[in-house]
Amino acid sequence: MIRTHVLGFPRIGAQRELKQALERHWRGEIGEAALQAVAAELRARHWRLQAGAGLDHVTVGDFALYDHVANLIQLFGCEPKRFGFRGDESPLRRYFAMARGVTAHDHDAACGCEPGASGEGAAALEMTKWFDTNYHYLVPEFDGATAFSLHAERLLAEIDEAIALPASPKVALLGPVSFLFLGKSKEEGFDRLALLHRLLPVYEQLLTRLAARGVTWVQLDEPILGLDLEPAWQDALRRAYARLGTVDQHVMVASYFSPLADNLALACELPVAGLHVDAVRAPEELLDIARALPLTRELSVGIVDGRNVWRADLDAALAVLREVRALRGGRLWVAASCSLLHVPMSLRDDAAVDEDVRPWLAGAIEKLEELRVLKRALWSDEAVVKALAESRAASASRASNPRVRRLDIARRVKELPTDADRRAAAFPVRRAAQRARLKLPAFPTTTIGSFPQTPAIRAARAAFKRGELGADAYRDAMCREIEHAVRRQEALGLDVLVHGEAERNDMVEYFGEQLDGFAFTANGWVQSYGSRCVKPPILFGDVARPAPMTVEWTRFAQALTDRPMKGMLTGPITILQWSFVRDDQPRSETALQIALAIRDEVADLEAAGIAVIQIDEPAIREGLPLRRAARRDYLAWATRAFRVSASPVRDETQIHTHMCYSEFNDILPEIAAMDADVITIETSRSDMELLRGFGGRVDGTANGQAGGFRYPNEIGPGVYDIHSPRVPSRDEMLRLLRKATEVIPAEHLWVNPDCGLKTRDWPETEAALRHMVEAARVLRSGVGLGGQDGPDRSKTAAG
Repeated sequence: MIRTHVLGFPRIGAQRELKQALERHWRGEIGEAALQAVAAELRARHWRLQAGAGLDHVTVGDFALYDHVANLIQLFGCEPKRFGFRGDESPLRRYFAMARGVTAHDHDAACGCEPGASGEGAAALEMTKWFDTNYHYLVPEFDGATAFSLHAERLLAEIDEAIALPASPKVALLGPVSFLFLGKSKEEGFDRLALLHRLLPVYEQLLTRLAARGVTWVQLDEPILGLDLEPAWQDALRRAYARLGTVDQHVMVASYFSPLADNLALACELPVAGLHVDAVRAPEELLDIARALPLTRELSVGIVDGRNVWRADLDAALAVLREVRALRGGRLWVAASCSLLHVPMSLRDDAAVDEDVRPWLAGAIEKLEELRVLKRALWSDEAVVKALAESRAASASRASNPRVRRLDIARRVKELPTDADRRAAAFPVRRAAQRARLKLPAFPTTTIGSFPQTPAIRAARAAFKRGELGADAYRDAMCREIEHAVRRQEALGLDVLVHGEAERNDMVEYFGEQLDGFAFTANGWVQSYGSRCVKPPILFGDVARPAPMTVEWTRFAQALTDRPMKGMLTGPITILQWSFVRDDQPRSETALQIALAIRDEVADLEAAGIAVIQIDEPAIREGLPLRRAARRDYLAWATRAFRVSASPVRDETQIHTHMCYSEFNDILPEIAAMDADVITIETSRSDMELLRGFGGRVDGTANGQAGGFRYPNEIGPGVYDIHSPRVPSRDEMLRLLRKATEVIPAEHLWVNPDCGLKTRDWPETEAALRHMVEAARVLRSGVGLGGQDGPDRSKTAAG
C-alpha cells in the first residue's frame, strides 16, 4: 500500500518552451490555437515523465499559462467586474487581460471588453509572492457582489488528455479557504469569509463532475494551514471540509512550506480521505501527525525537498518513512514536500554545473526518480542497491569537499566588530550631509536600476559566453549601451540616474558569478511569474568576493554625466533567498558571509566617487518565516546582514534599498531598522494601499488614514506597474503621488517606478518615464517646493 505522487510539476518546459510561446503570442506572431498546442504538448510530456517514474497518479490542474490562482478565478467565474468583460471574448484574452492589464487601445482593437471608467483600460490584478517563495501569484479581488459559477471546460479537457495517454489523473487545485484567504477585499470593511457559503457549492459541483469523469483523487491545497490563523479561518476550514467531505470523491488536503503547529489537530480531524504534510520544512511534527491522523485516512509524506536542488539523503528518508509506515499499518503515500514548480526541470546532465557540485543536485526529473527509489526500497533495499550507494557517495563527497568550508572566511566572520552594522551618524545628520552634496529638487525622480535588455544586448552577451565575441569587444558593446541609457535618462529629465545594468544577466546570478561559493547552470530555469523565468545560482559553499564586481561599470557611467549615478547592488538576503541555498549550515551564517562580500563592494564604490548606492532587498519580506514564533530571530539576523553590507560609508553617501511585491506593514519597525536613507517600494498595483503603514506618527499612533508606524527615512512609492505593457498617463501617476502625500511628508517623498525596467521595451519605457517626470514637476509647482534645502519643504503636497 505504498503510493507515490507529486503535488505539481514545472510548467515552462526543459527549454522554456512555454515562455517562448507566450511571448510570441503576446507579440501577435502566433494565435491562441498554436499557443494551446504548445501547452498541450508540455502537459503530455510532463505526465509521461511522471508515469515513467512509476508514480501512481499524474497531477492535472497544476498547469497554467500564467498563474494557477488566475486559473481558479476563471474556473469559478469570479473575474473582477472592473475589467468590463462582456462574455463574448475568448477566455484566454480575458485571462491575459487580468494578468497583464488592458489599455484603451486593446479594447478598441480586439479585446471585446468594455473600457474602464477612466477611459484608459484596466490595470492588471495585483501580484504578490506565493508564501515565502519567489513565485508571484495574481491576487483575486472580492467584494460583496462577487458571485461564483463553474466553468470547468479547460480542466475537464486536460483530464481527458491525461486519460488518453493513458494515465491515472489526480487533480490538484487550491482549496476554497486558501483561495479566499489569498485574495483581497476590494470593498471597505468587507469580510472575504462571507463568500464561503457561495463558493462551497461550486466546489461541490466540481468534485462531482470530476468523479463522473473518472478522477478518483482530488488534491485541495490549503497552505494556510501552515500560518497562524485567526479562529474564524480555522472554523472556515472545519465548515468547508465538513461539507466537501460528504461528496463522493477522495479528497486529499495538502499543507506545505511550514509546520502545522497549532493547526495540527485541526488538519488531522478534517473529514477527508487524505492529508499531505511537508516533512522537509517540519520534520519534527511527522510522527505526531502519523499518530493523530485516523488510520482510515491516507497520509502523504513530503520527504523529497520540492523547494531546493539538493539530492535527497535516501538512507535518512527511508529511516523516517519506515517508522511512519509502521505507525500507519503499512499504508503510506510518498511525495515531494510541495509542488516541483520551484525547482528546475533537470540538473543531471547540465554541463555548465561545476563537476564537483553536479552529483549533489536533483531537479524535478531527478526527484521523480528519488520517489521511485524510495517506493521500491520500502519493499526491499536489494531492488535499489546501486541508487542507494550513489546517494551515500554524493552525501560523503559534499561533506568532505574543501570548497564548502573555508577557514579564512570563518575567521573574518568571527572577528567582525560588534558595531560593524552601524552608520557613524543618525539619519537626520546624514540627510543634511546628503542634501548638501546631491542638491536634488523636491520629489526627486529616479528609476529602480535596470533598463530594457534589448535583443542587441542579449545577443552580445550570448556571443561573449560562446567565445565568439572577445572581452574588449564585449566591454565596448556594453559601454555603448550604458551611454545610450544615460543619455536617454538625461533627455527625460531624471534627477538620479542609473547605468541600466546592460552587462547583467540577472540581479542575483550576476553577483553569484563573481563570488566564491556559487555554482551555475545552463538550463536551471524556474518560473517567477507568467513568462518571466529566473536561473538561480547554487550557493554550495562559503562566500567571498575575490575582486570588485560593479565598480568599473559604475565609474564609467558616472563619468558620462554631472547628475548623481546610483551604484546598483543586490543585497545579502535577496542573494540568499533567490539562490538555491546550502542546507548544511544556518541561513544566518550564509547571509552574513554574503553581507561581508557586498560590504567590500559598497566601500569600493564610495572610494570611486559614487554618491548614491542602492542595495536591493526585494526578498527580505519573502524570507520571513511563515510562523510568527520564528520571525523575531529571522528579522534580527536579516536586518543586521543588510546593515553590515551598507555601513562602511561616510554620512554624505546615500544608501537606498528597494523592495517589491510583498506586504510590509506588519514588519515596518524592522524595515526601518535597516536604516537605509531611502527605500523604494512597489505600490501602484495596490493603488498605494501598501503605503498605508508607512505614515503613522513618530510615537507609533495612527495619523489620519495611515497605520500606526511612521517610516522615519525617505521613501519612493512606485507610481506605475512595470510588469504591465500599459503606459499610465501623467494624471494617473499624479493621482497616486497625491495619495502618497496624504500619508508621507512631502519632504520625504521620491518618485519612481515600481521595479526595474529590464523586461520592458524602450518606447513604452520612455513614454512612462516622461509621464512620471511630468507628474513630479506638476507636484513641485503645485506646492511651490524647490530644492531640498529650500525654506518651503515643510509645506504639504495634498493640493
